[in-house]
Amino acid sequence: MTRGKFITFEGGEGAGKSTQVALLGKAFEQVGRDVLVTREPGGSPGAEAVRELLVHGAVERWDATGEALLHFAARRAHLVETVWPALRHGTWVVCDRFTDSTMAYQGYGHELGRGPVEMLSELTLGEFTPDLTLILDIDAEAGLARAGGRAAGGTRYEAMGLTFHQRVRDGFLDIARREPGRCVVIDAGLAPEAVHDAVRAAATHHLGIDLP
Repeated sequence: MTRGKFITFEGGEGAGKSTQVALLGKAFEQVGRDVLVTREPGGSPGAEAVRELLVHGAVERWDATGEALLHFAARRAHLVETVWPALRHGTWVVCDRFTDSTMAYQGYGHELGRGPVEMLSELTLGEFTPDLTLILDIDAEAGLARAGGRAAGGTRYEAMGLTFHQRVRDGFLDIARREPGRCVVIDAGLAPEAVHDAVRAAATHHLGIDLP
C-alpha cells in the first residue's frame, strides 16, 4: 500500500487555520483520497489530555521549556497513536499545527531558541517531516483581533502580548525561509475563498494532485 501524505497548517492566532484545514480535507476527499483531519496539541486521547494543560490556565502556568516538553510529549502520542498508523494505511493526514508551531511559539516567541526545539524534535520525530507545510501568514495585531472576536473563550496563547505574537510571526517566516522546499507562505489576510484557492494551488504543485 502506498504511504499517505502528511500536510500541516501553521500560523499565528486568528490566521484561519481551522477553516482551511477543513476545506482542504474536503477537497482531497472529492478526488478520492482517504483523509484524516487532526490537530495539535491533541489528536489522540493522551495528547488531548496534555492539550488541556497547555491551552487553559494562567499565562505564567508554564515556562518555555516546560511548554516545549509538554508539546513534544503530546506530539509523540499523536504520532504513535494516530498519524503514523494512518499514513501506513495510505490515508492523507491534514494536521492543524505540528512541530513548526513549537519552534515558532516556544523557540521564537518565548525565546527558548532553535537548539532545544531541534533537539526535542529529533528525539521525538527522528527524520519524519511533513510532505507539505502551509503557513498562513497574518499581521500579529490583526490576527489577535480576529481571535478575540471568536465566540469561544480565548486560550493562554491568545492572552500573551503583541510583542510575543510578533516574534511568533517572525519565527514562522524564518522557518519558511530556511525550508522553502517544504513550506509555502500564504497571505491569510485575504478572504477565506482566496486563501483556499492559494492552498489548492500549493497542494497541486507540491503533491502532484489536481483539486477541484
